[in-house]
Amino acid sequence: MPTLDPALWSYFYSASGIVKFVMLILLLASIVSWSMILQRGFLLRRTRKLLAAFEKRFWSGIDLSKLYADLNRREDEQEGLACIFYAGFREFVRLHQQVGNVPVIIMEGVQRAMRIAYSQQHQQLEKHLDFLATLGSTSPYIGLFGTVWGIMTSFQALSASQQTATIAMVAPGISEALVATAMGLFVAIPAVIFYNRYSNQNQHLLHSYHRFQEEFSNILYRQIHGGTASHVS
Repeated sequence: MPTLDPALWSYFYSASGIVKFVMLILLLASIVSWSMILQRGFLLRRTRKLLAAFEKRFWSGIDLSKLYADLNRREDEQEGLACIFYAGFREFVRLHQQVGNVPVIIMEGVQRAMRIAYSQQHQQLEKHLDFLATLGSTSPYIGLFGTVWGIMTSFQALSASQQTATIAMVAPGISEALVATAMGLFVAIPAVIFYNRYSNQNQHLLHSYHRFQEEFSNILYRQIHGGTASHVS
């Protein structure tokens, strides 16, 4: 995680109270932002690995009842695509036992269960992304507020001075104020970059989830009409 240059602390100590407050807010926002970026990155890498592993196992020709039983014993693996499969097959088994071989009722229940599981996985993937988007859009303005306030303070101090105004007198105050804008950009740029990156990766994952729902529904529909078995065909 990037760290602030030590030279910035000298600007912080010499800044006015309001500008210090703005800098502290932006520093805290940067820490929170990078924590979320790293956490989301880890989650997405893990989710992609689980997706690839589950698809490989699902399409290997494994008995679906065995796959369901394995997931039932290992709840820690009920994530992503496995969660959607588990919800759909559980409803398939339950309705098949309750109503018998009635395709319409069974498939409606299966698809409803998978939609709920899909929605839960969607929410999990999107978690914290709105906050990154908010940081990306508001941080520059927070920094700009600190800059404007700092410049106003510098000019007010200058106007109260009895000395002739020179660049050398104004420059330090302005440079301190501009640090707030720089910090705002320091927070916003990574937040925007990773928000877009993670949103794009989420869409690819969700597309894979949706495609699996359709394929799995077709498999179960064929099994109902064939009266069989739980192998992937």
